[in-house]
Amino acid sequence: MTSSPPTGVFVPVPTFFKPQSSSSSLQAAVDVQTQVEHSVFLAKNGVRGLVLLGSTGEAIHMSRQERIDLVSGVRKGLDEAGFKDYPIMAGTLINSVDETLEWLEDFKKAGAQWGLVLAPGYFGAAASQEGIREWYTVVADKSPLPILIYNYPGVTNGVMVTPETYRILAQHPNIVGCKMSHAVVSWHNQVSLDPKIDPTKFRVYSGLGQQLGPIVIFDAAGVIDGLAAIYPKTVCSLMKLAETRPISDENLKRMKELQYTVSTTEEFIGKYGIVGIKEAVKRVTGFGTMEGGRLPIKGKLPEGEWEKWSETWERIQKMEDSLSEKDYK
Repeated sequence: MTSSPPTGVFVPVPTFFKPQSSSSSLQAAVDVQTQVEHSVFLAKNGVRGLVLLGSTGEAIHMSRQERIDLVSGVRKGLDEAGFKDYPIMAGTLINSVDETLEWLEDFKKAGAQWGLVLAPGYFGAAASQEGIREWYTVVADKSPLPILIYNYPGVTNGVMVTPETYRILAQHPNIVGCKMSHAVVSWHNQVSLDPKIDPTKFRVYSGLGQQLGPIVIFDAAGVIDGLAAIYPKTVCSLMKLAETRPISDENLKRMKELQYTVSTTEEFIGKYGIVGIKEAVKRVTGFGTMEGGRLPIKGKLPEGEWEKWSETWERIQKMEDSLSEKDYK
């Protein structure tokens, strides 16, 4: 029987690159060792699983061999650190059915348990819901890994996967969930609460941590959230409270505090994306560099921009430091 991912917080980890000055190639080399160290850090601090090579992971900027080496390296590193069989999703970001299946085959061999498959959006509005459903069905029929539907309109010319399409695709035995990277909370809830969808088999995740409480209360599985790459304890503590039943007055009060802290910090993530995440990861956790991603998204924040967010950083750092293991695990 095909297994579904666990509920909880997954992190769409950035891909770490070595300093450009240390490389003689056109692009900075992938830093697998730092990738492993950051992955172990997340696993130790409440994160339930990783998404490697998603949009934040810049899979589209990497070669096939780099992608394989990254997934296999992280799997090996987690196993050696005592996190055997730790949940890993790996992302596919292309429109070709054949090449999507090639990526999924590579990821299975490298040690991922699920594929997070981006909706085909090169042709934007020309991609009908019927066409999207057929595309995912063909991929799922042949995929060596269980797959999740990944809807990120921001990188797919505005393509939106509708609740009806999710309802139909959720019946496929090899489609085990979805990630919605958009702010339509109603659609998250329509899918997670649909009586025709089994939430234990088809997991609903949001790509936005600012929506964690409002969706997990209504049976969503969790979030795949970039802020958790920086402040895992805070996001995971919010998740733990949101999925605890019954919801006591005390827990609800604490959830409000955590959700406010997460939501205000997510404003930074939304504004600066990969460059902001990488700079924050370096400044807060010490992993990586502040050189941004590969071209065309190299570079760091504008001078003085980090300091403009000082109140936000102080608030969430205070929250992170206050949490004990019982709060986030």
